[in-house]
Amino acid sequence: MNKIKVANPVVELDGDEMTRIIWHLIRDKLIHPYLDIDLEYYDLSIQNRDATEDQVTIDAANAVKRWGVGVKCATITPDDARVVEFNLKEMWKSPNGTIRNILGGVIFREPIICRNVPRLVPGWTAPIVVGRHAFGDQYRATDFRVPGKGRLTIKFEGDDGKVIEREVFNFPGPGVALAMYNLDDSIRDFARASLNYGLLRKYPVYLSTKNTILKAYDGRFKEIFQEVYENEFKAQYLAARLTYEHRLIDDMVASALKWSGGYVWACKNYDGDVQSDTVAQGFGSLGLMTSVLLTPDGKTVEAEAAHGTVTRHYREYQKGRDTSTNSIASIFAWTRGLAHRAELDDNAKLAKFAATLEKVCVDTVEAGYMTKDLALLVGDQQRWLSTTGFLDRISENMHRAMESAAA
Repeated sequence: MNKIKVANPVVELDGDEMTRIIWHLIRDKLIHPYLDIDLEYYDLSIQNRDATEDQVTIDAANAVKRWGVGVKCATITPDDARVVEFNLKEMWKSPNGTIRNILGGVIFREPIICRNVPRLVPGWTAPIVVGRHAFGDQYRATDFRVPGKGRLTIKFEGDDGKVIEREVFNFPGPGVALAMYNLDDSIRDFARASLNYGLLRKYPVYLSTKNTILKAYDGRFKEIFQEVYENEFKAQYLAARLTYEHRLIDDMVASALKWSGGYVWACKNYDGDVQSDTVAQGFGSLGLMTSVLLTPDGKTVEAEAAHGTVTRHYREYQKGRDTSTNSIASIFAWTRGLAHRAELDDNAKLAKFAATLEKVCVDTVEAGYMTKDLALLVGDQQRWLSTTGFLDRISENMHRAMESAAA
């Protein structure tokens, strides 16, 4: 069959350990046989990041910004033990954080649903996409222990000389205190990215806050989201028959448990941290979660698996032993990136290819062919395949699907 021509490059960001092994198999078995594509390659292995003093990560992020699409393998973020293991020059920062700082945008995590993989929340039959505003709030807060009785105030001194001071609390004894912040521009970008992702996935969008308690702080999130929706997105949402709505976080959590899914849930920083893990567990497996970074203008996507480098399996692989490592989230990193390339280039054949590969993955699992992690969820009698055995099965099924589509 003829390969599908992809007019513009996709930036490929290679990674570490077992996911790197899987990544190369996916590229060789599922991408190159079907696509005539220019992959602009960057090696983000921990060894190469160390050798280039992390310049490769910066170069890769700028390439993604230039071409609009990046697909990323999972990478190591080194701790003290990893610094010793790889004899690193220093404890390099998370490549995901570096890329996000250069591109901006919001990370959206979405479950991949297979009907035969049990869910802790059985009623969740469609994806819940959690978008986390990964800036400010508790994660950049100033906190300290109050040593004893005294008065706590908070003070702002403007460059124009304006001063705002508020009394926070009169401490009768020891305790703790915290101050946190956010920026209008960052919240506005969060709103744009969330509403653009709703259009991309054709899902309604819900923002959750606790503005009844944090009237100024969370109220500002609500105000800005509403302004951005009214001024920039309302017409598109009405045309697409989609909705945007703000809800209190406690009401949203309760509603999420009752609803079947099929929406984007825009969360503040801490809420997104908590709820993305809740959703992942509720759908059954972190091995069935996608992670997509979308810029506020909706033009740039960087997609990867939501899980790590699967070190434990890599140790077995190094010993020459078979593993059964789930590759579905890594495959979906490719498909979500390729789907965005298709949208940017108006390439219907590429869009159909990405959708077909995703369907083949789900259909293969639902037909009873899966890796060990999913088999353990399905039940004691469920058989499982090795890492390569599962990818071979996906490859066979994809070949049949593409031949059928070409006939």
